[in-house]
Amino acid sequence: MTRPESRKLTVMIVPDGGRDQRTLTLSYRSLRLLTLAASGVALALTLMAGSWWYLAARASRVDDLQAQIQELEGDQLRVQALAAQLAEIEQRYNSIRDLFGTQLNDPESDVWLPPASGSRRGRGAESLPGRGASLPTAWPLSQPGFITQALLEGSDGEHPGLDIAVPSDSYIRASGGGTVVDAGEDEVYGRFVVIDHGDGYSTLYAHASLHLVERGQAVRAREVIALSGSTGRSTAPHLHFEILLNGEAVDPLAMVSQPQ
Repeated sequence: MTRPESRKLTVMIVPDGGRDQRTLTLSYRSLRLLTLAASGVALALTLMAGSWWYLAARASRVDDLQAQIQELEGDQLRVQALAAQLAEIEQRYNSIRDLFGTQLNDPESDVWLPPASGSRRGRGAESLPGRGASLPTAWPLSQPGFITQALLEGSDGEHPGLDIAVPSDSYIRASGGGTVVDAGEDEVYGRFVVIDHGDGYSTLYAHASLHLVERGQAVRAREVIALSGSTGRSTAPHLHFEILLNGEAVDPLAMVSQPQ
């Protein structure tokens, strides 16, 4: 009986159109070794292909990280430029305060500018001249302006306050003393400030170009809280001014008088 180890496989190779024949004889043991070797080579090639894919993915990730780093560096440059602009604005604002320095100590001053920087946040009303909440009875601008739209109610439409045409960057003043309960930006009102005066009264100042106060800050009557502009749904520089009593619009002209 032939032992399995002695069995052989004979392969005959006959060229097309030729007479020469070649015979290749392999033992089954050699065939198994060749099969194992071929499997090993295939496995090695598979591992190499997998490693190449992994390295390619890592390289792609590195490119993404480099792009993110470049974007962050660009953002940092923009932030630095903005910081420089803010510093310049702060310097100009300090110059404006210096021009009004003598008036700031006068209790009868008609315009009161807030501090340029520092401790505005969380400052109590007791630290302000003319401190404490008061009814909104002062004209909300440092100049008369021109009323282009009064309060309007009823079927013809609704306009819950005054529109006062005034040049850009004019002083917007608090109509009464109180606390800033909101200061932000809205699609309709643009940059706006809301002040709570107590006893259910609040005022809203809209379409500003710049805030000079922040939420939680105590303000006195006639304090400059913003600069006028044309932000939000606006066609020209103006101030939209509302007086609310328990959330309902009150005609501002019933409480404030436009200076001549």
